[in-house]
Amino acid sequence: MAWSPTDDAEIPRLTPAVQALIVINIAIYFLQMTVVQPQDMALALGFQMRDLGRSWYTIATYMFVHGGFWHLALNLYTLFLFGPRVERAMRSSWEFTRFYLVAGLGGLLAHVAFVRSGVLIGASAAVFGVMLAYAAKWPETEVQLFGVLPMRVRWLVAALMVMNLVQGLSPSAGDSTAYFAHVGGIVTAWAYLRATHALSPERARAQVASAPDLPDEPPRAVPRGMPRGREKLSEIDELIARKATAVKRTSAPVVKPKVTPVVSAELDHVLDKISQHGLESLNAEERRLLEEMSKRLREQ
Repeated sequence: MAWSPTDDAEIPRLTPAVQALIVINIAIYFLQMTVVQPQDMALALGFQMRDLGRSWYTIATYMFVHGGFWHLALNLYTLFLFGPRVERAMRSSWEFTRFYLVAGLGGLLAHVAFVRSGVLIGASAAVFGVMLAYAAKWPETEVQLFGVLPMRVRWLVAALMVMNLVQGLSPSAGDSTAYFAHVGGIVTAWAYLRATHALSPERARAQVASAPDLPDEPPRAVPRGMPRGREKLSEIDELIARKATAVKRTSAPVVKPKVTPVVSAELDHVLDKISQHGLESLNAEERRLLEEMSKRLREQ
């Protein structure tokens, strides 16, 4: 596959998560070829239902070991083509990595449900999930299959889905392990995107727009969403406002609660922390100090 010259999408540039996944897969394949025998690595890291009890880690490692050079090359090339743009569309590299791993686990679940036997290896289920995400976000993007045949991404993914399903159900297919894993990766990726809306910023903006309007108020020193009472927020805001006034007008007298220099320094630190990170960032001792100073402020 290759990008069509008529496609307006950027030529893929490696993003952090895609780059890390490619490096890990290449490193493990290098170990297969140099340190241990390929079949030994496949047996050690590949998933086998019968060994699940003592090799539970293979539910994740199976997707990083491959059966040969072309198996690895095709998966990584596909990830390179579709992964960067999907990663950039998601909230973070961690969100993309989680999506990738969930799609891979979906392939494993399909294997457990429909095959159960054999050794499951390869990143194909996770990569198929990435392709599905790309097709869901940019269905009309055109690629050239085998560098010759132009095809929309949506139809490419649909064709691959049908081909793998038919091959998996065919009596002459022999080992259906890979086919059902591919289908499992696609279905799981679709379910994940539907559940999390990871590629739908429009839906997130709609949720923000539907939030109830609140009366206009001056900017607050503490975010509105903090789970504290309005009275407590007012007291904290006043403490922070007094501190800010003292910084801006050092020559003017400032009314502050009567505290020792040490406590004053601690209070300044707590107020700075609230301004930068919110109330939830305070530890128990800092909250106790804040409660005490608020009480003194009410008594003045």
